[in-house]
Amino acid sequence: MVLDTLIVGAGLSGLSTALSLAQQPQSLLVAEQRDRVGGNITSVEQDGFIWEEGPTSFQPVPTLLELALALGLQDELVFADAKLPRYVYWQGRLRPVPMSPLAALTTTLLSPVGKLRALAGALGFVPPAAAGEETVADFFRRHLGAEVAQRLVAPFVSGVYAGDPQRLSAIAAFRRVVQLEAAGGGLLAGALRARQTAPKLVFPAELPRPPRGALGSFRQGIGMLPQAIAAKLGDRLRLQWQLQQIAVTPQQTYQALFATPTGPQTLESRSLVLSLPAHTIAELLRPLQPSASQALAAIPYPPVACVVLAYPDAAIARPLTGFGHLVPRGQGIRTLGTIWSSSLFPGRAPAGWQVLTSFIGGATDPEIAQLEPSAIVAAVHEDLRQVLLQPAAEPKVLAVHLWSRAIPQYSLGHLTRLAVVEQALSQQPGLFLCSNFSDSVALGDCVRRGQETAQVVQAYLAAAR
Repeated sequence: MVLDTLIVGAGLSGLSTALSLAQQPQSLLVAEQRDRVGGNITSVEQDGFIWEEGPTSFQPVPTLLELALALGLQDELVFADAKLPRYVYWQGRLRPVPMSPLAALTTTLLSPVGKLRALAGALGFVPPAAAGEETVADFFRRHLGAEVAQRLVAPFVSGVYAGDPQRLSAIAAFRRVVQLEAAGGGLLAGALRARQTAPKLVFPAELPRPPRGALGSFRQGIGMLPQAIAAKLGDRLRLQWQLQQIAVTPQQTYQALFATPTGPQTLESRSLVLSLPAHTIAELLRPLQPSASQALAAIPYPPVACVVLAYPDAAIARPLTGFGHLVPRGQGIRTLGTIWSSSLFPGRAPAGWQVLTSFIGGATDPEIAQLEPSAIVAAVHEDLRQVLLQPAAEPKVLAVHLWSRAIPQYSLGHLTRLAVVEQALSQQPGLFLCSNFSDSVALGDCVRRGQETAQVVQAYLAAAR
Protein backbone atom coordinates (compact mmCIF):
# COMPACT_ATOMS: atom_id res chain seq x y z
CA MET A 1 0.00 0.00 0.00
CA VAL A 2 1.24 3.49 -0.86
CA LEU A 3 0.31 6.10 1.75
CA ASP A 4 -0.86 9.55 0.79
CA THR A 5 1.16 11.16 3.59
CA LEU A 6 3.80 9.95 6.00
CA ILE A 7 4.67 12.29 8.88
CA VAL A 8 7.84 11.61 10.84
CA GLY A 9 7.93 13.22 14.27
CA ALA A 10 5.08 13.51 16.78
CA GLY A 11 5.94 16.80 18.41
CA LEU A 12 3.27 19.48 18.41
CA SER A 13 4.12 20.61 14.85
CA GLY A 14 3.90 17.12 13.40
CA LEU A 15 0.79 16.23 15.36
CA SER A 16 -0.96 19.42 14.24
CA THR A 17 -0.11 18.60 10.63
CA ALA A 18 -1.48 15.10 11.09
CA LEU A 19 -4.69 16.19 12.79
CA SER A 20 -5.46 18.64 9.98
CA LEU A 21 -4.75 16.06 7.27
CA ALA A 22 -6.80 13.45 9.12
CA GLN A 23 -9.92 15.48 8.30
CA GLN A 24 -9.35 14.60 4.62
CA PRO A 25 -10.22 11.28 2.93
CA GLN A 26 -6.66 10.04 2.58
CA SER A 27 -4.27 7.48 4.03
CA LEU A 28 -2.00 8.88 6.71
CA LEU A 29 0.59 7.58 9.16
CA VAL A 30 2.63 9.32 11.88
CA ALA A 31 5.87 7.74 13.08
CA GLU A 32 7.65 8.79 16.28
CA GLN A 33 10.96 7.40 17.51
CA ARG A 34 10.20 7.91 21.22
CA ASP A 35 7.70 5.91 23.26
CA ARG A 36 5.49 8.98 23.72
CA VAL A 37 4.22 11.96 21.75
CA GLY A 38 4.81 15.67 22.33
CA GLY A 39 8.46 16.19 21.45
CA ASN A 40 10.04 18.34 24.17
CA ILE A 41 6.68 18.80 25.90
CA THR A 42 7.18 16.71 29.04
CA SER A 43 4.50 16.93 31.73
CA VAL A 44 4.86 14.78 34.85
CA GLU A 45 2.44 14.12 37.71
CA GLN A 46 3.77 12.43 40.85
CA ASP A 47 3.13 12.50 44.60
CA GLY A 48 0.71 15.41 44.31
CA PHE A 49 3.10 17.51 42.20
CA ILE A 50 2.64 18.44 38.54
CA TRP A 51 5.60 19.84 36.64
CA GLU A 52 7.03 20.46 33.19
CA GLU A 53 10.47 19.42 32.01
CA GLY A 54 10.20 21.23 28.67
CA PRO A 55 7.98 24.19 27.73
CA THR A 56 6.26 25.48 30.86
CA SER A 57 3.39 27.51 29.37
CA PHE A 58 1.99 28.91 26.14
CA GLN A 59 0.57 32.16 24.85
CA PRO A 60 -3.20 31.56 24.53
CA VAL A 61 -3.47 32.58 20.87
CA PRO A 62 -6.68 31.76 18.96
CA THR A 63 -5.11 28.95 16.91
CA LEU A 64 -4.08 27.04 20.00
CA LEU A 65 -7.32 27.67 21.87
CA GLU A 66 -9.37 26.55 18.86
CA LEU A 67 -7.36 23.32 18.81
CA ALA A 68 -7.99 22.78 22.52
CA LEU A 69 -11.71 23.35 21.94
CA ALA A 70 -11.78 20.90 19.02
CA LEU A 71 -10.13 18.28 21.23
CA GLY A 72 -12.62 18.77 24.07
CA LEU A 73 -10.02 20.27 26.40
CA GLN A 74 -11.80 23.57 27.03
CA ASP A 75 -12.56 22.70 30.66
CA GLU A 76 -8.93 21.71 31.26
CA LEU A 77 -7.48 25.09 30.28
CA VAL A 78 -5.90 27.19 33.03
CA PHE A 79 -4.54 30.72 32.72
CA ALA A 80 -2.04 32.59 34.82
CA ASP A 81 -3.10 36.00 36.05
CA ALA A 82 -1.76 38.48 33.49
CA LYS A 83 -1.24 41.02 36.29
CA LEU A 84 1.35 38.86 38.05
CA PRO A 85 4.73 40.60 37.99
CA ARG A 86 7.79 39.32 36.18
CA TYR A 87 11.17 39.91 37.81
CA VAL A 88 14.78 40.40 36.80
CA TYR A 89 17.53 39.73 39.33
CA TRP A 90 19.89 42.70 39.10
CA GLN A 91 22.61 43.82 41.52
CA GLY A 92 21.45 41.53 44.31
CA ARG A 93 17.72 42.27 44.15
CA LEU A 94 14.62 41.03 42.37
CA ARG A 95 13.24 43.98 40.43
CA PRO A 96 9.84 44.00 38.66
CA VAL A 97 9.95 44.23 34.88
CA PRO A 98 8.16 47.46 33.90
CA MET A 99 4.92 46.57 32.10
CA SER A 100 3.50 50.08 31.66
CA PRO A 101 4.79 53.58 30.79
CA LEU A 102 4.51 54.66 34.42
CA ALA A 103 6.40 51.58 35.60
CA ALA A 104 9.10 52.29 33.02
CA LEU A 105 9.57 55.77 34.50
CA THR A 106 9.87 54.50 38.08
CA THR A 107 11.71 51.19 37.58
CA THR A 108 14.96 50.62 39.45
CA LEU A 109 16.17 48.30 36.70
CA LEU A 110 17.39 51.27 34.66
CA SER A 111 19.34 54.36 35.64
CA PRO A 112 17.96 57.82 34.79
CA VAL A 113 20.39 57.97 31.87
CA GLY A 114 19.29 54.52 30.73
CA LYS A 115 15.63 55.57 30.82
CA LEU A 116 16.31 58.71 28.78
CA ARG A 117 18.30 56.71 26.23
CA ALA A 118 15.50 54.15 25.89
CA LEU A 119 12.87 56.89 25.51
CA ALA A 120 14.89 58.71 22.86
CA GLY A 121 15.37 55.50 20.91
CA ALA A 122 11.72 54.51 21.17
CA LEU A 123 10.77 57.93 19.75
CA GLY A 124 13.02 57.41 16.75
CA PHE A 125 16.31 59.08 17.69
CA VAL A 126 18.33 56.08 16.56
CA PRO A 127 21.70 55.86 14.81
CA PRO A 128 21.70 54.01 11.49
CA ALA A 129 22.53 50.33 11.45
CA ALA A 130 25.99 49.21 10.44
CA ALA A 131 26.36 47.30 7.20
CA GLY A 132 25.46 43.63 7.32
CA GLU A 133 23.15 41.57 9.48
CA GLU A 134 22.53 42.85 13.00
CA THR A 135 22.64 40.71 16.08
CA VAL A 136 19.84 40.94 18.64
CA ALA A 137 22.24 42.71 21.01
CA ASP A 138 23.29 45.24 18.37
CA PHE A 139 19.72 45.99 17.30
CA PHE A 140 18.35 46.66 20.78
CA ARG A 141 21.48 48.47 21.91
CA ARG A 142 21.14 50.79 18.90
CA HIS A 143 17.43 51.39 19.49
CA LEU A 144 17.02 51.37 23.25
CA GLY A 145 20.50 51.62 24.71
CA ALA A 146 22.98 49.35 26.44
CA GLU A 147 21.04 49.13 29.71
CA VAL A 148 17.82 47.84 28.13
CA ALA A 149 19.82 45.45 25.95
CA GLN A 150 21.72 44.00 28.91
CA ARG A 151 19.16 44.07 31.69
CA LEU A 152 15.89 43.32 29.86
CA VAL A 153 16.50 41.95 26.37
CA ALA A 154 19.43 39.63 27.14
CA PRO A 155 17.70 37.75 29.99
CA PHE A 156 14.54 37.45 27.88
CA VAL A 157 16.58 35.94 25.03
CA SER A 158 18.18 33.52 27.48
CA GLY A 159 14.78 32.59 28.87
CA VAL A 160 13.01 32.03 25.53
CA TYR A 161 15.78 30.77 23.26
CA ALA A 162 18.47 29.79 25.78
CA GLY A 163 20.39 32.01 23.37
CA ASP A 164 23.23 34.49 23.26
CA PRO A 165 22.02 37.90 22.00
CA GLN A 166 25.52 38.55 20.67
CA ARG A 167 25.06 35.68 18.19
CA LEU A 168 21.34 35.62 17.39
CA SER A 169 20.10 37.32 14.24
CA ALA A 170 17.72 40.18 15.00
CA ILE A 171 15.74 39.76 11.77
CA ALA A 172 15.40 35.99 12.30
CA ALA A 173 14.63 35.94 16.03
CA PHE A 174 12.69 39.23 16.33
CA ARG A 175 11.38 39.79 12.82
CA ARG A 176 8.22 41.62 13.87
CA VAL A 177 10.16 44.02 16.08
CA VAL A 178 12.78 44.68 13.41
CA GLN A 179 10.05 45.39 10.86
CA LEU A 180 8.69 48.15 13.12
CA GLU A 181 11.76 50.19 12.22
CA ALA A 182 11.11 50.10 8.47
CA ALA A 183 8.43 52.82 8.36
CA GLY A 184 10.50 55.25 10.45
CA GLY A 185 9.59 57.10 13.62
CA GLY A 186 11.12 54.59 16.03
CA LEU A 187 9.87 51.39 17.62
CA LEU A 188 7.10 53.13 19.55
CA ALA A 189 5.53 54.70 16.46
CA GLY A 190 6.01 51.46 14.57
CA ALA A 191 4.27 49.49 17.31
CA LEU A 192 1.32 51.89 17.33
CA ARG A 193 0.98 51.65 13.53
CA ALA A 194 1.24 47.87 13.63
CA ARG A 195 -1.44 47.69 16.30
CA GLN A 196 -3.81 49.84 14.23
CA THR A 197 -3.34 47.81 11.05
CA ALA A 198 -3.05 44.32 12.52
CA PRO A 199 -5.99 42.00 11.84
CA LYS A 200 -8.19 41.58 14.88
CA LEU A 201 -7.64 38.32 16.70
CA VAL A 202 -10.78 36.21 16.72
CA PHE A 203 -11.01 34.01 19.79
CA PRO A 204 -13.41 31.06 20.05
CA ALA A 205 -16.80 32.31 21.20
CA GLU A 206 -17.18 29.26 23.45
CA LEU A 207 -14.20 30.33 25.57
CA PRO A 208 -13.63 33.43 27.69
CA ARG A 209 -11.03 35.65 26.05
CA PRO A 210 -7.81 35.50 28.07
CA PRO A 211 -6.49 38.89 29.15
CA ARG A 212 -3.55 40.40 27.26
CA GLY A 213 -0.28 39.05 28.61
CA ALA A 214 -1.78 35.90 30.14
CA LEU A 215 -0.06 32.54 29.89
CA GLY A 216 -1.87 29.24 29.51
CA SER A 217 -1.55 25.57 30.35
CA PHE A 218 -3.81 22.62 31.20
CA ARG A 219 -4.78 21.26 34.59
CA GLN A 220 -2.47 18.26 34.26
CA GLY A 221 0.18 20.02 32.22
CA ILE A 222 0.78 20.93 28.59
CA GLY A 223 1.21 17.24 27.77
CA MET A 224 -2.58 16.92 27.75
CA LEU A 225 -2.60 18.62 24.32
CA PRO A 226 -0.38 16.21 22.35
CA GLN A 227 -1.92 13.26 24.17
CA ALA A 228 -5.40 14.35 23.06
CA ILE A 229 -4.23 14.67 19.45
CA ALA A 230 -2.66 11.21 19.64
CA ALA A 231 -5.96 9.79 20.89
CA LYS A 232 -7.71 11.32 17.87
CA LEU A 233 -5.17 9.81 15.49
CA GLY A 234 -5.60 6.35 17.00
CA ASP A 235 -4.02 3.59 14.93
CA ARG A 236 -2.53 6.10 12.50
CA LEU A 237 0.25 6.68 15.04
CA ARG A 238 3.33 4.47 15.49
CA LEU A 239 5.62 4.90 18.50
CA GLN A 240 9.24 3.72 18.76
CA TRP A 241 9.62 3.90 15.00
CA GLN A 242 12.98 5.50 14.19
CA LEU A 243 13.52 6.68 10.63
CA GLN A 244 16.82 5.33 9.30
CA GLN A 245 16.79 6.28 5.64
CA ILE A 246 14.67 7.87 2.94
CA ALA A 247 14.86 7.34 -0.81
CA VAL A 248 12.96 8.41 -3.90
CA THR A 249 11.41 5.64 -6.00
CA PRO A 250 11.20 5.61 -9.82
CA GLN A 251 7.51 6.51 -9.37
CA GLN A 252 8.58 9.69 -7.51
CA THR A 253 7.20 8.48 -4.20
CA TYR A 254 9.16 8.34 -0.96
CA GLN A 255 10.40 5.12 0.58
CA ALA A 256 11.18 5.29 4.30
CA LEU A 257 13.07 2.63 6.25
CA PHE A 258 12.33 2.43 9.99
CA ALA A 259 13.82 0.55 12.91
CA THR A 260 10.88 -0.65 15.01
CA PRO A 261 10.41 -2.90 18.07
CA THR A 262 9.41 -5.74 15.72
CA GLY A 263 12.27 -5.23 13.26
CA PRO A 264 12.86 -3.16 10.11
CA GLN A 265 9.79 -1.73 8.39
CA THR A 266 9.59 0.02 5.02
CA LEU A 267 6.80 2.40 4.07
CA GLU A 268 6.06 4.13 0.78
CA SER A 269 4.24 7.46 0.57
CA ARG A 270 3.28 10.06 -2.02
CA SER A 271 4.24 12.85 0.36
CA LEU A 272 6.63 12.98 3.28
CA VAL A 273 6.64 15.49 6.15
CA LEU A 274 9.73 15.60 8.36
CA SER A 275 8.87 17.22 11.69
CA LEU A 276 12.23 16.68 13.35
CA PRO A 277 15.18 18.73 14.67
CA ALA A 278 17.38 20.32 12.01
CA HIS A 279 20.38 18.12 12.78
CA THR A 280 18.30 14.95 12.42
CA ILE A 281 16.86 16.07 9.09
CA ALA A 282 20.37 17.00 7.97
CA GLU A 283 21.52 13.39 8.33
CA LEU A 284 18.49 12.04 6.48
CA LEU A 285 18.81 14.49 3.58
CA ARG A 286 22.55 14.11 3.04
CA PRO A 287 22.20 11.56 0.18
CA LEU A 288 19.26 13.41 -1.43
CA GLN A 289 20.07 17.10 -1.02
CA PRO A 290 23.62 17.75 0.27
CA SER A 291 23.24 21.54 0.21
CA ALA A 292 20.11 21.43 2.38
CA SER A 293 21.80 18.93 4.67
CA GLN A 294 24.79 21.21 5.16
CA ALA A 295 22.60 24.25 5.86
CA LEU A 296 20.47 22.38 8.40
CA ALA A 297 23.50 20.92 10.14
CA ALA A 298 24.75 24.47 10.75
CA ILE A 299 21.76 25.35 12.98
CA PRO A 300 23.03 25.07 16.58
CA TYR A 301 21.06 23.56 19.45
CA PRO A 302 22.79 24.32 22.79
CA PRO A 303 22.29 22.12 25.86
CA VAL A 304 19.83 23.21 28.55
CA ALA A 305 19.04 21.53 31.85
CA CYS A 306 15.58 21.84 33.35
CA VAL A 307 15.72 21.47 37.14
CA VAL A 308 12.47 21.15 39.08
CA LEU A 309 12.80 21.60 42.84
CA ALA A 310 10.12 21.70 45.53
CA TYR A 311 10.47 23.52 48.83
CA PRO A 312 8.23 23.77 51.89
CA ASP A 313 6.58 27.15 52.31
CA ALA A 314 8.81 27.93 55.28
CA ALA A 315 11.91 27.71 53.05
CA ILE A 316 10.81 30.63 50.87
CA ALA A 317 12.18 33.97 52.04
CA ARG A 318 9.69 36.17 50.15
CA PRO A 319 6.11 35.79 48.91
CA LEU A 320 6.06 33.88 45.61
CA THR A 321 3.59 36.05 43.76
CA GLY A 322 4.66 36.37 40.17
CA PHE A 323 5.57 34.56 36.97
CA GLY A 324 9.18 34.05 37.99
CA HIS A 325 12.54 35.69 37.46
CA LEU A 326 15.24 35.97 34.81
CA VAL A 327 18.91 36.64 35.41
CA PRO A 328 21.22 38.68 33.16
CA ARG A 329 24.73 37.32 32.84
CA GLY A 330 27.34 38.79 35.16
CA GLN A 331 25.24 38.72 38.33
CA GLY A 332 27.02 35.82 40.03
CA ILE A 333 24.08 33.53 39.20
CA ARG A 334 24.52 30.63 36.76
CA THR A 335 20.82 29.83 36.34
CA LEU A 336 19.19 31.52 33.35
CA GLY A 337 15.84 31.92 35.06
CA THR A 338 13.23 30.30 37.26
CA ILE A 339 9.50 29.85 36.76
CA TRP A 340 7.52 30.09 40.01
CA SER A 341 5.36 27.20 38.86
CA SER A 342 3.06 26.84 41.85
CA SER A 343 2.37 30.59 41.77
CA LEU A 344 1.58 30.47 38.06
CA PHE A 345 -1.02 27.69 37.78
CA PRO A 346 -3.28 25.96 40.33
CA GLY A 347 -2.72 22.41 41.53
CA ARG A 348 1.02 22.26 40.84
CA ALA A 349 1.98 21.36 44.42
CA PRO A 350 0.41 19.88 47.57
CA ALA A 351 -0.55 22.27 50.34
CA GLY A 352 2.49 23.66 52.10
CA TRP A 353 4.85 23.28 49.14
CA GLN A 354 6.17 25.46 46.32
CA VAL A 355 7.52 24.24 42.96
CA LEU A 356 10.31 26.13 41.18
CA THR A 357 11.30 25.22 37.61
CA SER A 358 14.75 26.50 36.67
CA PHE A 359 16.72 26.47 33.43
CA ILE A 360 20.51 26.46 33.29
CA GLY A 361 23.00 26.21 30.43
CA GLY A 362 22.17 27.43 26.96
CA ALA A 363 24.37 29.12 24.38
CA THR A 364 26.24 31.17 27.00
CA ASP A 365 26.97 28.15 29.23
CA PRO A 366 27.21 24.94 27.15
CA GLU A 367 29.55 23.43 29.74
CA ILE A 368 26.45 22.52 31.75
CA ALA A 369 26.22 19.35 29.65
CA GLN A 370 29.45 18.07 31.25
CA LEU A 371 28.09 18.17 34.82
CA GLU A 372 26.54 15.31 36.76
CA PRO A 373 22.87 15.78 37.70
CA SER A 374 23.79 16.25 41.37
CA ALA A 375 26.16 19.08 40.46
CA ILE A 376 23.48 20.75 38.33
CA VAL A 377 21.01 20.56 41.24
CA ALA A 378 23.61 21.99 43.60
CA ALA A 379 24.27 24.93 41.26
CA VAL A 380 20.57 25.73 40.86
CA HIS A 381 19.84 25.34 44.58
CA GLU A 382 22.71 27.67 45.49
CA ASP A 383 21.40 30.26 43.02
CA LEU A 384 17.88 29.98 44.44
CA ARG A 385 19.22 30.32 47.96
CA GLN A 386 20.83 33.59 46.93
CA VAL A 387 17.66 34.90 45.26
CA LEU A 388 14.60 33.39 46.98
CA LEU A 389 15.32 31.00 49.83
CA GLN A 390 15.99 30.96 53.54
CA PRO A 391 19.65 30.08 54.26
CA ALA A 392 18.92 26.60 55.65
CA ALA A 393 16.44 25.55 52.94
CA GLU A 394 16.85 22.12 51.38
CA PRO A 395 15.11 20.98 48.18
CA LYS A 396 12.99 18.02 47.26
CA VAL A 397 14.38 17.14 43.82
CA LEU A 398 11.54 16.38 41.41
CA ALA A 399 13.49 16.31 38.14
CA VAL A 400 16.78 17.05 36.44
CA HIS A 401 16.35 16.80 32.68
CA LEU A 402 19.32 17.64 30.50
CA TRP A 403 18.29 18.43 26.95
CA SER A 404 21.60 17.91 25.16
CA ARG A 405 20.23 19.70 22.08
CA ALA A 406 17.45 21.89 23.35
CA ILE A 407 16.29 24.89 21.31
CA PRO A 408 17.28 25.86 17.75
CA GLN A 409 19.29 29.06 17.59
CA TYR A 410 18.38 31.63 14.95
CA SER A 411 21.99 32.78 14.72
CA LEU A 412 23.51 35.14 12.15
CA GLY A 413 22.93 33.76 8.66
CA HIS A 414 19.83 31.81 9.71
CA LEU A 415 17.56 33.20 6.99
CA THR A 416 20.23 32.48 4.37
CA ARG A 417 20.43 28.88 5.56
CA LEU A 418 16.64 28.55 5.37
CA ALA A 419 16.70 29.94 1.82
CA VAL A 420 19.24 27.28 0.82
CA VAL A 421 16.97 24.61 2.29
CA GLU A 422 13.92 25.99 0.52
CA GLN A 423 15.73 26.06 -2.82
CA ALA A 424 16.86 22.46 -2.37
CA LEU A 425 13.37 21.29 -1.42
CA SER A 426 11.96 22.85 -4.58
CA GLN A 427 13.80 20.03 -6.33
CA GLN A 428 12.14 17.41 -4.08
CA PRO A 429 8.40 17.62 -4.80
CA GLY A 430 6.35 15.98 -2.09
CA LEU A 431 8.94 16.47 0.66
CA PHE A 432 8.05 19.02 3.36
CA LEU A 433 9.72 20.21 6.57
CA CYS A 434 7.68 21.31 9.57
CA SER A 435 9.70 22.15 12.66
CA ASN A 436 10.46 24.96 15.07
CA PHE A 437 13.82 25.80 13.53
CA SER A 438 12.05 27.69 10.75
CA ASP A 439 10.35 30.75 12.24
CA SER A 440 9.27 30.40 15.88
CA VAL A 441 9.62 28.11 18.89
CA ALA A 442 6.30 29.22 20.47
CA LEU A 443 3.76 26.42 20.90
CA GLY A 444 0.98 28.41 19.23
CA ASP A 445 3.22 28.84 16.20
CA CYS A 446 3.91 25.09 16.18
CA VAL A 447 0.15 24.56 15.80
CA ARG A 448 -0.11 27.24 13.11
CA ARG A 449 2.89 25.83 11.25
CA GLY A 450 1.43 22.34 11.32
CA GLN A 451 -1.92 23.49 9.98
CA GLU A 452 -0.25 25.51 7.21
CA THR A 453 1.91 22.54 6.27
CA ALA A 454 -1.19 20.37 6.03
CA GLN A 455 -2.71 22.83 3.55
CA VAL A 456 0.42 22.75 1.40
CA VAL A 457 0.54 18.95 1.48
CA GLN A 458 -3.14 18.71 0.59
CA ALA A 459 -2.65 21.07 -2.36
CA TYR A 460 0.33 19.03 -3.56
CA LEU A 461 -1.61 15.76 -3.40
CA ALA A 462 -4.58 17.29 -5.21
CA ALA A 463 -2.36 18.63 -8.00
CA ALA A 464 -0.49 15.34 -8.35
CA ARG A 465 -3.62 13.27 -8.87
